[in-house]
Amino acid sequence: MFARYSLSAAPEAVADRFSVDVPKAYQPMFNAAPTHLLPVITNDSSSGLSFFYWGTSPLWANKKSVGEKIINARIETLEEKPVLRKKLRDHRCLIPADGFYAWKRTGKKTSIPYRFVTQDKEMFSMAGLWEEYEDESNEIHHTFSVITRPADSNVSMIDERMPVILDPKNEREWITEADEPFLMTQLKAYHPTLEHYSVSSLVNQPDRNSRLIIMPAPAADQFGNLSLFD
Repeated sequence: MFARYSLSAAPEAVADRFSVDVPKAYQPMFNAAPTHLLPVITNDSSSGLSFFYWGTSPLWANKKSVGEKIINARIETLEEKPVLRKKLRDHRCLIPADGFYAWKRTGKKTSIPYRFVTQDKEMFSMAGLWEEYEDESNEIHHTFSVITRPADSNVSMIDERMPVILDPKNEREWITEADEPFLMTQLKAYHPTLEHYSVSSLVNQPDRNSRLIIMPAPAADQFGNLSLFD
């Protein structure tokens, strides 16, 4: 499961890169995790950043099975499940990022965190789906999920899955077009060259949001044991 990424850029850089208005509420996220309120650009509001919960709102966070189902949407199932096909047609979003994390398992209970970035170290867009729902108190919530695909050769040595990264040239088409075959083509067309490096085990703590998390660190598991596999 894909469950962590970063958007460490300043608001001015985000506004310039994505041609959107960035509200004062924006702040860099070095350790974006499920249940966090995070910036997205939706097909319904493409001129500015919206803030949606990743996967599930905190109200539902204790229901693990619910959260796991909507954190990611596998590209392989988009055309098979009616509910996902409807979201693909009507509720798409861009998820701004500048890196994502994956864990390399080194034992039954140990893993090493790595951060993946593009070769040019620039921001990119992950493809996402969003939804609106009403809770038991009649409050409206907005959530999003990240579309994932099988890992390419850059990532497969660390993890089996990775987020779908969109071609910068076609990002706007992803949120403005509604033709399913076209959208599926966009999800499969782009394969950026990625680089990775090991990071601190601080990333394992979703409540930590420090620039230290995106900095290179010796390959060590969550117990601080250095690895010989990097």
